[in-house]
Amino acid sequence: MTTFHCSAVLFDLDGVLVDSTGSVERQWRIWAREQGIDGDKVMAVGHGVRAIEVIRAVAPHLDAVLEARKLEGREVDDRDSVAVMPGALDLVRAIPEDEWCVVTSGTHHLATARLQSVGLPVPRVLVAADDVINGKPHPEPYLKGAELLGVNPVECLVIEDAPAGIRAAHAGGMKVIALTSSYAASVVSEADAVVQKLDQIKVTPDGARKLTISVGSTLQR
Repeated sequence: MTTFHCSAVLFDLDGVLVDSTGSVERQWRIWAREQGIDGDKVMAVGHGVRAIEVIRAVAPHLDAVLEARKLEGREVDDRDSVAVMPGALDLVRAIPEDEWCVVTSGTHHLATARLQSVGLPVPRVLVAADDVINGKPHPEPYLKGAELLGVNPVECLVIEDAPAGIRAAHAGGMKVIALTSSYAASVVSEADAVVQKLDQIKVTPDGARKLTISVGSTLQR
């Protein structure tokens, strides 16, 4: 059993609270095919990173803003196989509403649509791609989340599924629990704890701005 003490929990969205893998991969591969780009190359760099940065990396000749907007619309409309991650609703319900937030590489519009479509609450604080200048793995998104919650970054715990997000959180001075929903445990081994499922994470509120997070069955990293 591993235990963390924190003042707030910051969640990544896709692969943590919402399973959107099918939709994301489907739309990115359609886009890659339209542009004559290797879909595997796109998927290799895309997870956990803002769409605009992926496009700049794989297709610098394109208008990244325009293409990202096009992809966003397609992903909002594509809800096939988008589902709530097991244990997500119980986990967020266990945390006082002013002590958790979502920090995502998607836009506000896309994140809100996905949360609502799977029946999860839209948090008071939601930091999205359009709220920051630098996306993950830069610490700005998670630091912004801590700032809006009114919490010292070192008193925050992040739940992530991607190496870019883990590095962003660590760069901001935060502890990280990694979920192996998108990558093997060895790939997310930089995290402070690694679990297979959200129901292995238990939250106990200990008063205002005091949370005890217990992690069972931590995987070998």
